Amino acid sequence: MKDKIFYNDSVNLLETHNFTHELQDVKEPHLFREMYDYESIPKTLFNFMHVPMKCAEEIWITDTTFRDGQQGQRPFTPDEIADLYKLLNKLGGKNGIIRQSEFFVYSDADKEALRRCLDLGLEFPEVTSWIRATESDFKLVKELGIKETGILVSCSDYHIFKKMNLTRAGAMEKYLGIIKKALDIGIKPRCHFEDITRADYYGFVVPFASKLKELMDESGIPIKIRCCDTMGYGVTYPGAALPRSVQGIIYGLKHYAEIPSELLEWHGHNDFYKVVTNAATAWLYGASAVNCSLLGIGERTGNCPLEAMAIEYCSLRGNDGGMNLEVITEIAEYFTKKMGYEIPPGTPFVGASFNLTRAGIHADGMMKDKEIYNIFDTEKILGRPPMVAVDSHSGLAGIAFWINAYFRLKEGKKVDKKDALVQAVKESVDAEYAGGRTTVMSDEELTGLIEKCDPARYRELIAEKE
Repeated sequence: MKDKIFYNDSVNLLETHNFTHELQDVKEPHLFREMYDYESIPKTLFNFMHVPMKCAEEIWITDTTFRDGQQGQRPFTPDEIADLYKLLNKLGGKNGIIRQSEFFVYSDADKEALRRCLDLGLEFPEVTSWIRATESDFKLVKELGIKETGILVSCSDYHIFKKMNLTRAGAMEKYLGIIKKALDIGIKPRCHFEDITRADYYGFVVPFASKLKELMDESGIPIKIRCCDTMGYGVTYPGAALPRSVQGIIYGLKHYAEIPSELLEWHGHNDFYKVVTNAATAWLYGASAVNCSLLGIGERTGNCPLEAMAIEYCSLRGNDGGMNLEVITEIAEYFTKKMGYEIPPGTPFVGASFNLTRAGIHADGMMKDKEIYNIFDTEKILGRPPMVAVDSHSGLAGIAFWINAYFRLKEGKKVDKKDALVQAVKESVDAEYAGGRTTVMSDEELTGLIEKCDPARYRELIAEKE
């Protein structure tokens, strides 16, 4: 890379790029044993170097539900994939906040699902693929009419030396040859830098990315880099050392390899409970795209939940970007009712209990003002009114709140804890637990109690709900 001096408008100062990072073709793999000794919890090391935070002008979400997500589940049917794809389009809105969706292309079912989604003619999410680095796979992608495909380019010495039995120079030569073939037939490559959080950043990652930048400049075809935190080792702590620093990874690819934000994507896993924070940090430090799956499904601990990043987008941007967030609830219902998938009840935004309170004292607060114990207006934003669970601790306030919420009663029609119906239901509930019951009352049981206590009021409540 030649020395360059230019005026940086964003900081109003002269900037120089007089650095080069050449491939370090080591004889033995560098496994970062100071961090990853395998026999203990991976260590988070600090070098106290800080990089500037600069969010891209435009940020978006990409989807891997039908590729990486499916790897942790039973295979989806073409009908299920087409239905979920339409829901992704509906959620992402006309501005395409959910920009792309990634598909397998191998089995007959894969191809059928992909064709069905292509035939819908939807602009967003764009259908992309993931392939093996073989000439036959490139031809298949071309025949299917797909414009962009993911290509696996593992970048840590764990993979280069121990899995592929190559050297760094051999791996880079192989990868560049494959990417050139994609460019030759007019396919846009998306390079999956697998295991980037255990890779030699300046000895392989940046030199390889710089070579991709040269290829991109020569061909005029954009080449994306997906930063794959394959094992969930990424951290966001200020001053954390590479290769674990999420902000360091993104900043370095922009600053040293000169990869623009719109060609940088973060793909994380949740092995250490950091997947959402890591993805948001990748946005904050310059990656335009974060790669997710619906409900965070995927192998081992799963991917970044797409619905979480839809909410995070709104938090960072101050608006929904044209997304229809109520579709998050539709997606959760599709997984549970149509596909038989069990969502853990406490899962944020989609679990049955995410906005359900059990404590009687909390229910009393909710009766006074839902804002006290509800994270935001979940009924307006997600189509999910806050609920309370009725058990031995609910009290009169909890039962009154449940009736108002379940029957969707409007102001003027709502009951309070002094209502005779509420008191009658409370006596029936208390009798259940006095008899040794330990489980929460179901909606069906509570409606049955209401009908038994006051059949006329029950009919009135049903009419209000309808």
